[in-house]
Amino acid sequence: MSGIIKYAFKEHITKIQAKAEKEMLAEFEAGKFTFERPLVKQNVYLINPLSAVVLFRTAEETAVTVTVRGKTKEADIRHTFPKGTTHILPVLGLYANYKNSVEITLYQGQTATATIEVGDVLENVAVHRMETTPEYMQDNLIFLTPANANKAIGVDYAGDIRWHLTIPCAFDLKRLKNGNIIVGSDRLTRLPYYMSGLYEMSLVGKIYKEYRLPGGYHHDQFEMPDGSLLALTGDLNSDTVEDICVLIDRKTGGILKTWDYKNFLEPGLGKSGSWSEEDWFHNNAVWYDAITNSLTFSGRHMDIMPNIDFETGKLNWIIGDPEGWPREWVDKYFFKPAGEGDFDWQYEQHACVVTPNGDVMCFDNGHWRSKVMGKYLNSKENFSRGVRYKINTEDMTIEQVWQFGKERGYEFYSPYICNVEYYNEGHYLVHSGGICYVNGEPSEQLGSLVKDTDNAELKSITAEVYHDKVMMELETLGNYYRAEKLKLYSDGINLDMGEGSVLGSLDETKEFDTDIPAEAYGEFMPESCNASIQEEEDRLVFKSRFEKGQLVMLLLEGEEGTHRYYISTTAVSHLAMCVGTFYDTDERNTSICISKTGLKGAYDVRVIIEDKKYETGVKITC
Repeated sequence: MSGIIKYAFKEHITKIQAKAEKEMLAEFEAGKFTFERPLVKQNVYLINPLSAVVLFRTAEETAVTVTVRGKTKEADIRHTFPKGTTHILPVLGLYANYKNSVEITLYQGQTATATIEVGDVLENVAVHRMETTPEYMQDNLIFLTPANANKAIGVDYAGDIRWHLTIPCAFDLKRLKNGNIIVGSDRLTRLPYYMSGLYEMSLVGKIYKEYRLPGGYHHDQFEMPDGSLLALTGDLNSDTVEDICVLIDRKTGGILKTWDYKNFLEPGLGKSGSWSEEDWFHNNAVWYDAITNSLTFSGRHMDIMPNIDFETGKLNWIIGDPEGWPREWVDKYFFKPAGEGDFDWQYEQHACVVTPNGDVMCFDNGHWRSKVMGKYLNSKENFSRGVRYKINTEDMTIEQVWQFGKERGYEFYSPYICNVEYYNEGHYLVHSGGICYVNGEPSEQLGSLVKDTDNAELKSITAEVYHDKVMMELETLGNYYRAEKLKLYSDGINLDMGEGSVLGSLDETKEFDTDIPAEAYGEFMPESCNASIQEEEDRLVFKSRFEKGQLVMLLLEGEEGTHRYYISTTAVSHLAMCVGTFYDTDERNTSICISKTGLKGAYDVRVIIEDKKYETGVKITC
């Protein structure tokens, strides 16, 4: 049997949120809401159910303090907003499955209480344990971003989840100078995890901007001193991935500068155990050092952290095990261990950080823990850790000055993802987010690849240490990409009204040059394909199921010609899967994103399967 495939047009999330916001403001304008009886709207922006907006007017200008009462006094979340007469206030830190009491206090004046009842809104999240004190954590939360089916959460000192996104915004989450956060979008452009770009949003869930990237976004971003953004990307039409960094203009979304790593490194040198020709570098972090005007990257598949000049792109130095590298590279760019303390090189590391005095930190995953296959360690013998190196670029020496995690052995071992954070001297965060056991034993495969297997247990451990004393330790079920400690409120937390903007552009999708002869079958695709098309203003997403090895091509046929897009139905082996959120263990399921960039006019969507051309019944307009 066959039939018309499923079709839907999905508006961009900024438009969907703008409609919800307009409805809220219209209700506000139509009523007379006071601080004693305010308008209270929970989850206005549809993606953070543990938030609300409180709206009311006062006769005179006044500052307002909003307090979300915690389950204990120490768990209260409080913020004072600037004075005004019209108050549109974001409320953050609500509990799920709870009647939340929210106090509204006028400056030097009265207090009123609103009740916000939130139901069971948490999706695929669970906290196993939190060990800390309220005096240490205060009103900070530990924010975790997803690596698998889990969604982003923020956890307080008591282990309660007080912030949650219901869309799969992945990779790193950072706070910008204006108080907003920036995180990867939820719009997948290419498997396994390349996203359309970055969302700048308020923690209440309102998205102010999407910065689209032609090559997609992955892993990490960094706000420059002038406000522009570094972002890790690639070239979707290239034979390699994860080897480009760009500088984004915050006002226009345009690309100001591009660094291609093949200009300062040679693919094929320094291979880690997870190396492949396509993913030869696997960049998972970028850090800008203003003192030296340089960029430091983390190349998982070369076991190195290279540093380049920001202006020229010239290679300055490399931190990593020099074994197997050509002598001319070792002599010119690599450091020699110095000092009398313990020393270990880092392997398949993540999250490079440059401290104020020029030391370099990272999360040393330790995957394989050798450059030589015969010396590889299995998971049970291995360890992961946060590590800090002191480097001397004059005599090219390196000294290990701190580490945390090696002493814990395989219980802290994460072969992928994770991060470290520097707070102050001796005060660090170490997030081991990729711990995985199968049948009670440390897994030899990444958690994202075995997440749906029977007897697989995934977890994350996030620790904060102060002068080698553990001050906080959080254990969650599931793997989480990175952890950050942030306050829910900041100075820039006030909500700005109006529709968010979509900046930058997607690249033209690579087309297949060869025309495959196929008979126009005149029928719709077989129902067994379970095909669907989601159209958006800048792209379409085609999903379907095919048997392995079938010849499949998607066609856009219009008056100006035909565009052909090859759909691979061969099994793909992944040696790195930092975000398995979109990974489908059923290899018959396929997904392809077609950008509308470069397309013009109306097109009929058809699909070639082997030697037959099938109808979809869908026409798109570009």
